[in-house]
Amino acid sequence: MDRLIYTAMTGASQALEEQATIANNLANTSTTGFKAQLSAYRAVPLKTQDQIATNNNDVTRTFVLTSTPVADYSSGIITQTGNPTDVAIQGSGWFAVQAADGSEGYTRNGTFHVDENGQLVTSQNLVVEGNQGPISIPPGGTLHIGSDGTVSVLGAGDPPNTIAVVDRLKLVNPANSLMGRSDDGLFRTTDGSTPDVDPTVQVVGGAVETSNVNPVEAMVSMIANGRQFEMQMKLLQTADSNEQSANALLNFSS
Repeated sequence: MDRLIYTAMTGASQALEEQATIANNLANTSTTGFKAQLSAYRAVPLKTQDQIATNNNDVTRTFVLTSTPVADYSSGIITQTGNPTDVAIQGSGWFAVQAADGSEGYTRNGTFHVDENGQLVTSQNLVVEGNQGPISIPPGGTLHIGSDGTVSVLGAGDPPNTIAVVDRLKLVNPANSLMGRSDDGLFRTTDGSTPDVDPTVQVVGGAVETSNVNPVEAMVSMIANGRQFEMQMKLLQTADSNEQSANALLNFSS
């Protein structure tokens, strides 16, 4: 009887966890550059020490556990904003930014602005990294970001031929299999390495990439997951009912 209870209990637990993941995706449908989180599960047979020692494969219980969570790395829709500090990556690639703890993180959110210190920062006020370090913008200048990530500034009242290159956005393109989402929402390499600059990454100035979460699909997944949770709970109720019936028969026979 406890085999059914263990299986249903772990299934219900993971269904609740997946519901939280889906809810988080829905909450970020309007977050620029957001990548949907995907859930994956695996069956883990439960063996006693004696079974392991004797190589006994007669499994009595099987748990359901979450595999390593992954993200959907497909691109969102590029939307024109007309803001010269907004940037969207066309195709694959990442912006490098300086996280709150000073480490380097990666994001697809190109909603940038110039702060009071003249530095190019994200909407969360994280410093945007250039190939030469943090990007500083001279005051009063008109900023332009080229398709290769080159940041140029034209001083106030200066002729167009005096536009000066400040730096170039640090754009990287590690394999998706090497990337993972951190607790602060930024992505980092799973092995802790720092990817090299990729000069082939292209960007679109005056535009942002929308979230790749499809609200309709997320709602359908939430409904289906809710029904799956209900099914697991019914299995627990069935196991409890069967156990009570078995106890009643044993009491009657005695």
